[in-house]
Amino acid sequence: MAKYLLLKHYRGAPAAVNDVPMDQWTPEELTAHVQYMKDFAARLEGTGEFVDSQGLSPQGTFVRYDGEGRPPVTDGPFAETKDLIAGWMVIDVETYERALELAAELSAAPGAGGKPIHEWLELRPFLAAHATITE
Repeated sequence: MAKYLLLKHYRGAPAAVNDVPMDQWTPEELTAHVQYMKDFAARLEGTGEFVDSQGLSPQGTFVRYDGEGRPPVTDGPFAETKDLIAGWMVIDVETYERALELAAELSAAPGAGGKPIHEWLELRPFLAAHATITE
């Protein structure tokens, strides 16, 4: 089995087909979206393909080391041009094709008007335990 990270973006991915920002959804639309995500995760738990998932707040700060004895350097809140991750899901599947299939299905979560978002999800494989960053 191979683990993959599915990244959902608030900003930074290509525009979705149903490209209405989440802050403009009705409470019912938001509830339906979250329920779709929960049902999807529960189904994958049943097949042994679900590992974990989390939603993330739009607020965040980039942080970096600035030298011994100096405070961290920060950049945030995020500028409009920066990528912004909305959340993630980790799956553990037999094949890359299965990872693509699940990512496409998750992309169809409902959004504004109850219609599928058709959002772009970023699919990234985990490095193998023996792999190094330079591989």
